[in-house]
Amino acid sequence: MQDQLYQELAQQYGTPLYVYDEKEILNRAKQVLAFQSPFGLTARYAMKANPNRAILRLYQKLGIQIDASSGFEATRAMLAGIPGKNILLTSQECPQNLNELINQGVEFNACSLHQLEQYAKLENRPSGLTVRINPGKGSGFNPRTDVAGSTASFEIWPEDIPKIHEICEEFDLKITRVHTHIGAGTDPEVWKEVAEISSKMLHDFPDATVLNLGGGFKVDRMNSENDADLKEISSHVKTVLENFYKETGRKIHLEIEPGTFLSAICGAILTRIQDITSTTEEHRFLKIDAGMTEILRPTMYGAQHPMRVIQAQPSEEKAYYYVVGHCCETSDTLTVEPDNADILRARKLGKAKIGDHLLIGGAGGYCSAMSAINYNSFPMAAEVLIQENGNPKLIRKRQTLLHMLENEMS
Repeated sequence: MQDQLYQELAQQYGTPLYVYDEKEILNRAKQVLAFQSPFGLTARYAMKANPNRAILRLYQKLGIQIDASSGFEATRAMLAGIPGKNILLTSQECPQNLNELINQGVEFNACSLHQLEQYAKLENRPSGLTVRINPGKGSGFNPRTDVAGSTASFEIWPEDIPKIHEICEEFDLKITRVHTHIGAGTDPEVWKEVAEISSKMLHDFPDATVLNLGGGFKVDRMNSENDADLKEISSHVKTVLENFYKETGRKIHLEIEPGTFLSAICGAILTRIQDITSTTEEHRFLKIDAGMTEILRPTMYGAQHPMRVIQAQPSEEKAYYYVVGHCCETSDTLTVEPDNADILRARKLGKAKIGDHLLIGGAGGYCSAMSAINYNSFPMAAEVLIQENGNPKLIRKRQTLLHMLENEMS
């Protein structure tokens, strides 16, 4: 997008402001839907990346279903108009209203033996369900985003598969879908390896007709990064499923559930530089009117986001800065070492002045949805979608202080 458009958006909607690009959303969706699968494909959007109803509806129109990480997310998706039958619930916390969600068509993915038993005891529940099995190996852009292996609590350990069968026999259940998940921003080679491991697990579940290969795909937020090659990955997965068919005669429908790949590159955070300070000659700070209340990833695990100064008066001059947020926390710093939020790393940016804008890229996913909301009593930022026709559409109003306080009681 042109700088002039960002300046116009800042004037119309204020800052900080999340700005999403509908054209890029559609482009990423097409890439995901082209994932090769010999016996059918269901693409699910990991809505925890960005659950705004306008975003959910865009994916729904394209035929992409939903991966929900809590009962609240499942309900939120249905309130956005998505049928329960198009939602797979995979949750650390088993919802108290699980029976209600199941009756609305939501499919359940048991992530522990206890969850499996909870499902088994529901009234009028379907006999078929999904189990999430730990593949024994995880992969993420950072160790904190690995969700498999012996240190991860998200799945049923493979050695407990016999216990799954005991529970299923006792309660007349059938496992119709096997789910594995290795992490976010995964290494393509690990993804391929886990596809093979997961297909072998299908031998333990003869009623399973679906394999859900959870886990995200790398995206090129920074110039030094590369998008995962979905054609290459899916070609390998296609071969794995074809070999399984030749071996067993079973045609397995494939599901994938990206969140980052679908959303991250599709958005940015538009901020205003509200102060410039320095300590030593080497430490110059740009203070912006956003921070961990809008983007927590750098603070959490040293995640990297592209940044550029939108100057009121264009200039070719450059300077090194540390970019810091508006929260009263030393850790509210956006320019840190990759994978190490404890060490600052200056960025070379356009020479800035107070009042210029700073654009933070790669913020379409895991930013608005994953932030220190209302810390220091900062209101939640507004969100705007730049539609295919180029017109901006407000898809979330800026929160007010009164909205923030409305549930408090004296």
